[in-house]
Amino acid sequence: MDNFDKLLKICEEKGISAKKNVPMKTLTTFKIGGPAALCAEAANSSQVSELMRACRKLGIEYIVIGKGSNIVVDDKGLDKLVIRLTGDLARVTRLDDTTLHCGAGLSLAGLCREAENKSLSGLEFAWGIPGSVGGAVFMNAGAYGGEIKDVVFSVTHIDRDGKIGTIKGADLDFGYRHSVYKENGFTIIGATFRLKLDNRTEIRNRMDDFMGRRKDKQPLEFPSAGSVFRRPEGAFAGALIEQCGLKGKSVGGAQVSPKHAGFIVNIGGATAEDVKNLVELIQSTVKKETGYDLQREIIFLNKN
Repeated sequence: MDNFDKLLKICEEKGISAKKNVPMKTLTTFKIGGPAALCAEAANSSQVSELMRACRKLGIEYIVIGKGSNIVVDDKGLDKLVIRLTGDLARVTRLDDTTLHCGAGLSLAGLCREAENKSLSGLEFAWGIPGSVGGAVFMNAGAYGGEIKDVVFSVTHIDRDGKIGTIKGADLDFGYRHSVYKENGFTIIGATFRLKLDNRTEIRNRMDDFMGRRKDKQPLEFPSAGSVFRRPEGAFAGALIEQCGLKGKSVGGAQVSPKHAGFIVNIGGATAEDVKNLVELIQSTVKKETGYDLQREIIFLNKN
């Protein structure tokens, strides 16, 4: 019995849903990636802690993913435990008239819908951003002049020792596509949002407006991992890529979107290697022709 079999047995004993060799292409928006050695669904913070303790005991690496919207998984898969947050960790609770608390596993779209249903404004900019609440907090997701930092009051996590804690205010260290969680290695399990009461029809109209802009400008009809590169100071990644004549450029099944050069899309059968090679081609070409160093926003997950 190898260590992943031992971990699977622990999951069964603790009532945690888990499966071996789950294809990661079924769990990512890019539809790319080989099998994860083991994938578990944690329905509450206790189950997350149990999994973390078991991994430390067995010497197994783990990674928590949300909706898989900002990652490119190795074609050979992952020799890791993949943890997905479900159940209580994907629900919303209204704390008072203008405050919502939700689990990190909830989709950002689900949070936006819940806010709209309760006539709460502040999250309209996030309507249409793929991914989970946890991922959005982790990278301070933003669009159309809004960012997660504008509405987050506090974030709940499990630290490296398995203890639950909360960070709020300036200590969250929010910046452009950055939060303190990119540095501390803690696992985000929930967040509290402070919003504003508003007319529900007006909230819906703003959401529809932002979604309309996304559909007009972004290649939503193809699998992708969202914007590939961070915005360089004084410029826009998509414009630089287009300026270099790379719009529509393909490597295997990966293509620089003809609709928006800031996106790489899977036009059919793309591999992680295709994406990696195309990213490197873009970076070297843009550096040579414009002098800009494009930094990746997407994350490559390697097998080991």
